[in-house]
Amino acid sequence: MTQAVLFDLDNTLILFDEKKFFTSYLPRISESFSDLMPVAQFQERLLLSSRILLKNDGSLNNADLFMKHFCKGLEPPREVLWQRFIEFYQEGFDFLEVLTTNIEGTREVVLALKEKNIKLVIASNPMWPESIQFKRLEWAGLKDVHFDLITHIENMSFCKPQLGYYQEICEKIAEKPQSCLMVGNDPVNDMVASQLGMKTYLTTDAGEKGFASGIPAICAS
Repeated sequence: MTQAVLFDLDNTLILFDEKKFFTSYLPRISESFSDLMPVAQFQERLLLSSRILLKNDGSLNNADLFMKHFCKGLEPPREVLWQRFIEFYQEGFDFLEVLTTNIEGTREVVLALKEKNIKLVIASNPMWPESIQFKRLEWAGLKDVHFDLITHIENMSFCKPQLGYYQEICEKIAEKPQSCLMVGNDPVNDMVASQLGMKTYLTTDAGEKGFASGIPAICAS
């Protein structure tokens, strides 16, 4: 029987056009660093450090690895640069909410699983700070729901689609992969969890008209 359900977030619990989202996000965050470095330099560092983060081997947590590469050769101390990121995410990220859409039935499915005492995990690729994960859960209508684990840049040492990411989640929630179900929209990043022994559910039915309402039944099997 399934003891834990892992949910991806982007285009699984909330819908948005990823291209439009990042086209809006990148200029805004670049502006927040414009007094410290040219926009082109910032964007190059941000994108390169993010690509390196996707290959994290677990030797550093994601935040430390990202900042190690982002700060290389820069004069401002790491603490100053990290704080600038945090300030942007606290004050300058909310404008992106208008680009997202709730999915009908999401909340009902999540609450049905909680009633079964199934552990719930937000297994979104851990490249955002914790505060942003909470913001996006609020956009999904799940602000008040307790999750047993929310993966973010500071508490994980791997990224999708590495199997180490899913193994690390299992260790944190004290469950074997065979007792977990991974729910997501990405055939590679999310469904790769099956190689570790997890059940998987590809949310091709995620959309404004409905969500994967059959998940509670799957968990009972």
